Amino acid sequence: MPSFKTLDDLDDGQRVLVRLDLNSPVEDGVVQDNRRFDRHAETVRELADRDFAVALMAHQGRPGGDDFVSLEQHAEILSDHVDHPVEFVADTFGEAALSAIDDLDGGDVLLLENTRMCDEELPEEEPSVKADTEFVTTLAPEFDAYVNDAYSAAHRSHASLVGFPLALPAYAGRVMETEYEANSAIAEREFDGPVTMVVGGTKATDVIDVMTALGDKVDDFLLGGIAGELFLRADGVPVGRDLEGMDLFDDQWAANRETIESLLDERRDQITLALDLAYEDEDDERAEIEVGDIEEKDRAFLDVGSNTVSEYAAYIEDSDAVFVKGALGLFEDERFADGTVGVLEAISETDCFSVVGGGDTSRAIELYGMSEDDFGHVSIAGGAYIRALTGERLVGVEVLQDQR
Repeated sequence: MPSFKTLDDLDDGQRVLVRLDLNSPVEDGVVQDNRRFDRHAETVRELADRDFAVALMAHQGRPGGDDFVSLEQHAEILSDHVDHPVEFVADTFGEAALSAIDDLDGGDVLLLENTRMCDEELPEEEPSVKADTEFVTTLAPEFDAYVNDAYSAAHRSHASLVGFPLALPAYAGRVMETEYEANSAIAEREFDGPVTMVVGGTKATDVIDVMTALGDKVDDFLLGGIAGELFLRADGVPVGRDLEGMDLFDDQWAANRETIESLLDERRDQITLALDLAYEDEDDERAEIEVGDIEEKDRAFLDVGSNTVSEYAAYIEDSDAVFVKGALGLFEDERFADGTVGVLEAISETDCFSVVGGGDTSRAIELYGMSEDDFGHVSIAGGAYIRALTGERLVGVEVLQDQR
């Protein structure tokens, strides 16, 4: 049973204010469609079908950024996913917004303007402070209930996420419900067999925090990506050369060397490092080299090698649960997708509980023609996923739980 109220606890036909996370890539001013629209469409479609009058809130970018744009395009994209009209008003809680909200009938859906265009939205403050903002005190009286479906933003103490649950009866949407259940499983569930975690990506601190927090929950950590090379460096392998114009290794090594060396020493029996690595040869083709044959730091490595994929797949096949955080290589380049895709394919073919998340890792599933149905859960959360794994505070979840 969820630790907060869900849509199952909400009586039909009410006026509801719903927070989504539709934050998306923007290319040349054009908002890009992505899985967040499809996921949130489930909640919006259900509310419309149950005769709720629905007003939606969401954010896009940050002030000053190239991706800080209006949500007008988001309304069109979401409408296609919901297969239901989603109207838009270029206002968040002013007269135009209040008038559009007042005109809502059962089954209507309205998207309000970018919440981050409100001065009171962004500063990280306690929920009680956010609940007292003009943003919240103006909008809340227009509704019977508040629904938070933005799990991927649940680590942010912003007005639209933590203020309204103190002013209205608060419920979790379907994305919030499923993300919380899956991402909390590693801390809350008991598994009969081995628990394996595939950890990669570009941030050493994420990997360190996950391994430190979950050392007693995970049997095997399989490493790759930038973080994996830093652990290999700690093991005496001369790797970790940056591509031109990039600085992913040396600064992280200087900041985290002692911690990485300590983790490797203390958890050696839990940590599996790459056996081989892939790089771009003189003909711009993929080439591989055994880790033991690397004599100097003279090239950039962009993926784990085929022997590593085979070894990691063997661990996965014997696991009762597998969690993925971060990619094992530069999977956006097809030449260096073997590690990430190979591990994901092994998970999809194994009868285990699985959660895939962390940054853009889950995007590889769609990019390489795999089906999300072959995984237990594919998370659309980044920062919130990491915090769930490491047991850090998710204030957007806490305010929902406080109303249970």
